[in-house]
Amino acid sequence: MTQRTAPTLTARALGRATLERQLLLRRSDMTALDAVERLLGLQAQSPRPPYYALAARLAGFRPQELSDLLETRQAVRISVMRSTIHLVSASDARLLRPLTRPVHDRTLRGSFGKQLTGVDLDRLAAAARALVEERPLTFKELGERLQEEWPGHDRWPLAMAARQLLPLVQVTPRALWGRSGQAAHTTLDAWLAGAPDAAATGGKDTPAEEPGAGPQEALAAVLLRYLAAFGPASVKDMQVWCGLTRLREVIDPLRPRLRTFRDEHGVELFDVPDGPLPDPDTEAPVRFLPEFDNVALSHADRTRILAPEHQGRTWDRNVAYRVLLVDGGIRGLWRIETAGDSARLTVEPFDPLTRAEQAAVADEAAGVLRMTAPDARHDLRYGQVARKPAGATS
Repeated sequence: MTQRTAPTLTARALGRATLERQLLLRRSDMTALDAVERLLGLQAQSPRPPYYALAARLAGFRPQELSDLLETRQAVRISVMRSTIHLVSASDARLLRPLTRPVHDRTLRGSFGKQLTGVDLDRLAAAARALVEERPLTFKELGERLQEEWPGHDRWPLAMAARQLLPLVQVTPRALWGRSGQAAHTTLDAWLAGAPDAAATGGKDTPAEEPGAGPQEALAAVLLRYLAAFGPASVKDMQVWCGLTRLREVIDPLRPRLRTFRDEHGVELFDVPDGPLPDPDTEAPVRFLPEFDNVALSHADRTRILAPEHQGRTWDRNVAYRVLLVDGGIRGLWRIETAGDSARLTVEPFDPLTRAEQAAVADEAAGVLRMTAPDARHDLRYGQVARKPAGATS
């Protein structure tokens, strides 16, 4: 019997598929909570990126809607995939934090292992849990309190060990729109225990809560959700997205339930059966995406969204810049700055834009400016984007 050859998908076809699933080909009418769950969370090292991520994806998005989710604890900011802070639904936090524990353990051993020699980690976790459940603490405060038990160790490795060992959430008012607060932490269980009725589950069941579902089954269900939101994708893509390894052992048993493709380099790609594959020539609108947007970080091969000649232009060491989508690809950087009664949005294209593209940029920029500073005078300019963290001034 002749084995059927998997179809080949071009980088442009993969890009359009990803944009469709990421709600970036047209804005969706779904709620902010539904979008956060569909996208398996929003990367959220800084407070504001999730707001801009949803503004690019949802029709009529109001920042207060996301703030309300955080205040009612239907959504939380917690370290999950890649041991980085994400904004996820409460139910997904309960699901994803245990599944990504190996990533946190690896980070702990690699970054702080030598500095924690002689520290009983189980004892440290218990001590840290008691401290942050008494009242939320910043990492500085937590480290200083832990130093009382381990005076021979620096406070920072002690606090970071607690971050990796415990499911710590950043509590409000941190990351509320129009408000500010220190990054103070408590445990996920303690925070959700104070949530209004039904907020602790987000009103939905998760695979981890189904009778008989174990970690392997839960992880398989999460990878299927990843493919629905980011696919088609390779095993390496999945591993880059979440930070876990040996995922082929999870994917191979799922083959009867998946479609397979190849990219232009022959790499095998997996997909859910009903994953949309738009025509590669589908028009893709201009969108302003925040730093660390998941669409730019969730694949090993990012050529579906970022052309090879522009690789490396969206990062500077550990600093990520806000990116401009034009015709389905990252075509520039942007920055917004407010001062007094004015707000300026600066765009730095990687290559010249057509008049039609400039008009679309201006139209989309107007919405970004209105959301950021509704009562200010607005100014759109083209020029070089300042090379410093995008979240520093906005």
